[in-house]
Amino acid sequence: MSTDTSSGSVDDAPSRAELAARVDELEEQLSEATSDSGDDSKKMSIIATKGTLDMAYPPLILASTAAAFGYEVTVFHTFWGLDILHEENSKNLKLSSVGNPNMPVPNVVGALPGMDRVTTSMMEKKIEDNETATIEELIETSLDMGVEFQACQMTIELMDYDEDNFYDGVTTGVGAATAIQDMAEADIQLLV
Repeated sequence: MSTDTSSGSVDDAPSRAELAARVDELEEQLSEATSDSGDDSKKMSIIATKGTLDMAYPPLILASTAAAFGYEVTVFHTFWGLDILHEENSKNLKLSSVGNPNMPVPNVVGALPGMDRVTTSMMEKKIEDNETATIEELIETSLDMGVEFQACQMTIELMDYDEDNFYDGVTTGVGAATAIQDMAEADIQLLV
């Protein structure tokens, strides 16, 4: 009685090259499975509701700084916050002296006609003298860093804005449901 041992013969074994290729393939799969695949990335969601000169800077500075630290950032602009994304309006944002306790002007004086122009000019001069980035520069920098600026569709319609007047790269047609979903998924949520 003889047994057939040919099924485990050396001729059926994979070649050295085939084994090396299989090891490389398995190492690549292991590397992909254990590597940082981006699932651990941090997200920040900012809601911008104000369109004054002093309130345009916080969401832009926070967004660009977070993006520089590797955060995935979205900024949802609604109501007067849309003026920040509007190419023409963003160059003419005003600063009100009334109701701002840190303004060097008492409310009684700030309420006089023309005082908003004065306080706006004072702030613009300070921005220029300090060589602070302009609103346009901050938007462009943020877009280059991957920040997503979203314009609220309801507000676009309410304020009768033309979507073509927003900076290139701004996402239009975004609703509250999308903003809420984005906030729910974010590690940091800010209302500015």
